[in-house]
Amino acid sequence: MRGARPPWKGAGRRRGEGEWEEWGEEEGGGGGVRAWVAVDAAGEARVAELGRQAVMRRTGLPARDLRILDPQLSYPSTVLGRERAIVVGLEHIKTIITAHEVLLLNHRDPAVEPFVRELQRRLRHRHQQQECEIEKGKDDEDISARGSRALPFEFIALEACLEAACTCLENEAAVLEKEAHPALDKLTSKISTLNLEHVRQIKSRLVAITGRVQKVRDELEHLLDDDDDMAEMYLTDKMMQQHLSEEASHSSLNDQSEGIDEDRMRAEISSEENDAPRMYEDELQNVVNDNSPHGPCLFNVESHRTNTYSTKSSNKHLDVQELEMLLEAYFVQIDSTLNKLTTLREYVDDTEDYINIMLDDKQNHLLQMGVMLTTATLIVSAFVALVGIFGMNIQIDLFDEKKAGMPEFLWTVGGSAAGSIILYVIAVTWCKRRRLLE
Repeated sequence: MRGARPPWKGAGRRRGEGEWEEWGEEEGGGGGVRAWVAVDAAGEARVAELGRQAVMRRTGLPARDLRILDPQLSYPSTVLGRERAIVVGLEHIKTIITAHEVLLLNHRDPAVEPFVRELQRRLRHRHQQQECEIEKGKDDEDISARGSRALPFEFIALEACLEAACTCLENEAAVLEKEAHPALDKLTSKISTLNLEHVRQIKSRLVAITGRVQKVRDELEHLLDDDDDMAEMYLTDKMMQQHLSEEASHSSLNDQSEGIDEDRMRAEISSEENDAPRMYEDELQNVVNDNSPHGPCLFNVESHRTNTYSTKSSNKHLDVQELEMLLEAYFVQIDSTLNKLTTLREYVDDTEDYINIMLDDKQNHLLQMGVMLTTATLIVSAFVALVGIFGMNIQIDLFDEKKAGMPEFLWTVGGSAAGSIILYVIAVTWCKRRRLLE
């Protein structure tokens, strides 16, 4: 039975129906061309054939960051904040998040399809909320105030990635826990080769899942410990600050040109009214100095440096409390999963210790039985030696029919058997006194 088709499959759908829109062009340029799914801020998914150079130009990422997303290479769980993008490599989620779109590489993976649908649902809900706020006719201040409280685009996408990865690991841990407890209980009740093999497979899976969960937890802990890395993930704020700095530089240029025109007009009016050639020459000299290539350029350079420095300092001192709260929630979730796996690992270790104790106890019983059998064999050997002595062809009174009969024979055999039993009891008693036997 075929499952439901993912939202980016099924060509021929209109974009108004909420389906994907295919990009006709192929952007190559260096490296193999691969199929990427791009989800925009409105929640619309589109498929594009992009090469490595095209992705690098689109996201501003270096080639070493793109290698983290290569499904053919094995990289640990990683969340990297860059200037224009966030690189997320968590379990089956391999994506690039920018300020306005999300790029997914392994979109054909069945495990990724639910993530794409959930991401689209969240982005569409956010987009609908923004449209409703605009349609209600609220003023700009109210809209900006409400928008500041809402999560930016990159954090919504990052939250979807973290939730998908943490939920996947949590589900795998829950399934493993349900399989492990009955298998361990069955092994404690009956030790067999089949039960031991089943527990061995469960332990191998437990070690693998624990390592994966530990890597995700370490990555989140590393991000929470480094405010600079978290500040790099504020892509929307950095883009807005860059836009504001550009507008400030343009406004400074306009103000400067307007100031030059006003000074020029004042100089001309003053020269006409006072008819003072000297003042006219001075004002003209000032205008010439203002129009020289050094004055305004120096002012523009200083203004640009000031704006650039203020932008960098503001980026450096971003308030990361919003992202920190988001990461802490999933850190608690993944830490809880790790604690469950640790508890299960301890239960497996306790079961192994119990099995080893049981096996040692059985081995001790076997050794005790071996001691008793060896002692009995020694006593029987002594009795056999006595029988061998009587089987020799010798002439003694016991073999004379006139002097010895059946009573003597019975006393000899019975006495030897009784003596052997007495020796065996003495040997066992001595072993117990020495605590060699229970």
